Amino acid sequence: MTVQDYKAPESLARLQTFALAAGVFCLAGGAVTGLRSSNQAQFFYSYLVGFLLILGFSLGSLGLLMLQHLTGGEWGIMIRRPLEAATRNLWLVFVLFIPIIFGMKHLYAAWLDEEKLREEPLSAFQQGYLTHNGFIIRAMIYFAVWLLLMVIFNSWSRQQDVSREDRALRRRLKMFAGPGIILYVFVMSFAAVDWVMSITPHWASTIYGFLFVVGQLISSMALVICVVVLLSRSKPMEGILQPRHLHDLGKLLLAFVMLWAYFGFSQLLIIWSGNQPEEITFYRSRLYGGWGVVAVLVLVFHFFVPFFLLLSRDLKRNPNLLPRVAIWLILMRGVDLFWMTRPEFSKDHFVLSILDLLLPVGMIGIWFYLFLANLKQHPLLPLGEPRLAEAIEHHEH
Repeated sequence: MTVQDYKAPESLARLQTFALAAGVFCLAGGAVTGLRSSNQAQFFYSYLVGFLLILGFSLGSLGLLMLQHLTGGEWGIMIRRPLEAATRNLWLVFVLFIPIIFGMKHLYAAWLDEEKLREEPLSAFQQGYLTHNGFIIRAMIYFAVWLLLMVIFNSWSRQQDVSREDRALRRRLKMFAGPGIILYVFVMSFAAVDWVMSITPHWASTIYGFLFVVGQLISSMALVICVVVLLSRSKPMEGILQPRHLHDLGKLLLAFVMLWAYFGFSQLLIIWSGNQPEEITFYRSRLYGGWGVVAVLVLVFHFFVPFFLLLSRDLKRNPNLLPRVAIWLILMRGVDLFWMTRPEFSKDHFVLSILDLLLPVGMIGIWFYLFLANLKQHPLLPLGEPRLAEAIEHHEH
């Protein structure tokens, strides 16, 4: 097997062009609409949802990449290159974080607006922690950690393609993956507190960061399922992807959906049992009125429907049906992030703006364009992986 044998097909160029056109058109339309709107804060409300969605694609891929190196499972060999390509988009995500800094006065008015602070004062610790400069400095630290992990695992993977017999390199990949996963979860938990939970600084949840981590894993796994199935429909990947590979990926997707539901229910159960006034505000604003309808949609279509569909062995092995479930879950991740963030800005009524469509779609389009560009930089399979021949061998389980 050579690098030339597994280059990305030229047909990806058409998909790239479409993604770029859609991304530029939607972002430009969103920018114009946001600037002309009498309520410019709406732009940043919608922008935050889109940012969190593409952040999930890149960070979830980083988590899955480290998990695969740690466990050594064959499931990850087939998707390693798409995962690596997604992690390299962290540079783009970092750039797209900048508008959030300019929109802080709209997003985080609860701890930046002096008048609101006088009405609902924060604790001494919160006053020292939730500051404009502290928010920016911590964000730089978060991205520095994620980018460092991305560079390490991408560079070592390229080295593995060259030094295929280097066992020490394989050991380093495995040994560093464990601490890397812990670091990713730890840092993402802090980022979730800063970027989302601090919208309502008087409410707190210790499981909040884990909800975002598992949600990112769902987004990333759903994305790479769609990508590998798409690549398998043309050379050089035609005939490489087998039902057993899809079965393994589908089982992992099911596991992440169940874990997401477990964390979400655990948070609800603890807060519901405690019934403390300062704790129930999160669900009080999300389970009544129009937001209650969105909550039911998330429960039914983010958990129950995918759960029962993914229980089917035949569906998990079907290259036509499994990607459809994956695309649906990506859509529901956007709805869930919308439900997690927006009620804090419009508690009394459900509000949906054209920006809620334009900005996330635009950001996904730009993200996907660069993702495909990254994917074409390296072979579609990790040619230096010792277990590659075994992973692509035709047999069933």
